[in-house]
Amino acid sequence: MFTESNMKFYKFFTVIIFFLLFVEKSFSKIEIDVDHIIVQDFYSGKILYEKDPDESIYPASMTKIMTSIVAFDLLKKGETSLDEMITISEKAWRMSQSGYSSMFIMLNDQISVENLLKGIIIVSGNDACVALAEGLSGTEEDFVLLMNQKAEEIGLENTNFNNSSGISDPENYSTVRDILKMSRYMIVNYPEYYTYFKEKTFTWDRTGGDPITQGNRNPLLYKNIGADGIKTGFLTVEQYSLASSVKVNQRRIIVAGSGFKTKNLRSRESAKILSWSLKKFDTIKITKKDEIFTELKVWLGKKNFIKVKSNENYYLTVPKRKKKTIKAFLEYVGPLKTPIKKGEKVAVLNVYVSDELVNEIDIFAAEDVKKSNIFSRLFTSLNYMVWGDA
Repeated sequence: MFTESNMKFYKFFTVIIFFLLFVEKSFSKIEIDVDHIIVQDFYSGKILYEKDPDESIYPASMTKIMTSIVAFDLLKKGETSLDEMITISEKAWRMSQSGYSSMFIMLNDQISVENLLKGIIIVSGNDACVALAEGLSGTEEDFVLLMNQKAEEIGLENTNFNNSSGISDPENYSTVRDILKMSRYMIVNYPEYYTYFKEKTFTWDRTGGDPITQGNRNPLLYKNIGADGIKTGFLTVEQYSLASSVKVNQRRIIVAGSGFKTKNLRSRESAKILSWSLKKFDTIKITKKDEIFTELKVWLGKKNFIKVKSNENYYLTVPKRKKKTIKAFLEYVGPLKTPIKKGEKVAVLNVYVSDELVNEIDIFAAEDVKKSNIFSRLFTSLNYMVWGDA
């Protein structure tokens, strides 16, 4: 993959990334019929499209993403378990009697944390939110404190939670950019629990009544587009909203949108922007954390070459029409002088798109290389003086 130049002490390695996929002749913009939206490539973090992403919105049931995150945090810390049983209060039970989306829990029933989570995530049960909040924190108000603490930790800049369900409250507000951050955090940090979000149905075998089966409200799960989450929302003042994610092969796209005028528009326009993102852009893995990148020549060492690596996963997202313009140059002063310690910075990988530098990635020694003994060093030096071969 690398071609070595003939320079004696300054050597450059070039990585040119070639792709066999066709280059599109045109790269058109897209318009989405929604008030607020933002689209991100999951791996690179690149924002692919946005429309008023920082204007304040009422997040409605997308609030339940944070409710789930707090519960997942407590599970991860061992402060609760999926099979912990929670007793249903009158406040939680009344939420199932008020015309809201519900799991239809029963007063004084005992329900496991896992079933309440499914009731929240799959069927958007407001009653399940209150029950879980009370069961894990004593009161919903105390649970909301944890939600806002987590929002600050994640870096949500324009968000405040005032309840666990997202029901109408002027003090429960956010932006689609913050909803996107929250969604991405969820997928990164709780992969074992994120799988709940792609389940299409949930059957609640309730006490004192027939089992109730309800479907997931995320319309994208029923389309063959790779959707696996995450949460719908609706408030009359805000209209329809959806945080969504699709994973197709080695790519994942996340979208947060609010202000779709109808359910149909929510489904159609979300699918449209996801499809556009996959078709118009590609994401290329440039370096993988701790993976051996190449070997570089060393001078007067016990080894002639040293393995090197990057300390980060670096992904680059570009329009497909620019894929052939990606180049990466490995720059270092060489041969590298010994001794070299593992973890020592030895080179820089400069990444270009259309001849424009887009990133500089530090490259580190993946092993120790000690100096050779004095006789070996003398022989190598004489050999260089005679033959000019380092």
